Amino acid sequence: MTYRQNDHRGPGRRRFLTTAALSGVTIVGATALGGIDADAAFASEPSLDPAIPESSFVEGRITGITGSVLQVAGSYGDHARVRMTNATSVWKARPTTAAEIEVGDGLYARGVPMPDGTVAADAVWVNIVNLDTRIRGIAKSRLHLSHGRHEIVGHVLPDTTNASYAGRALTSDLSRLRIGQSAQVLGAWRPADDSVDIVRISVGH
Repeated sequence: MTYRQNDHRGPGRRRFLTTAALSGVTIVGATALGGIDADAAFASEPSLDPAIPESSFVEGRITGITGSVLQVAGSYGDHARVRMTNATSVWKARPTTAAEIEVGDGLYARGVPMPDGTVAADAVWVNIVNLDTRIRGIAKSRLHLSHGRHEIVGHVLPDTTNASYAGRALTSDLSRLRIGQSAQVLGAWRPADDSVDIVRISVGH
């Protein structure tokens, strides 16, 4: 078995989503299988279409790309093939296209199993991470974060990085961040250097 059906809260999924960088939320879009924004990767959602009783999930590292098919090595030694289609939604720090997906990227995909053994993806989240951190340093274009015993550089992206203070609405104002604060960081891991592009940082949550 190279994928898990309806494994919304399985340990493999959570382990990948919360540790890949170290080896007020609104759904803005949806398909028949559920939301397609970054938060949907962490949500436990039933299919929105009764004609599709089960969705399948694939997680791991991309080891090869052949045409529209991604070869994926899972966290537990399993392998899967994810088929991209013209309707596949792709997230990589922001909504993008399959052209931005590279070998070596981490992947979490949701889709429907096909007769040829592939999973036809309706949504793919690339390098997505959700990390409990503490702010150790603040610079103009980056934050220095700790996650357990690991130090992480978090990149602040113009027009992308937002903050949420005590559960309030997202804002691009990062001036209220303080060294020493605990922060939940949703972002995209950079495999080249294990840094993270920050999409959302939440403090006081």
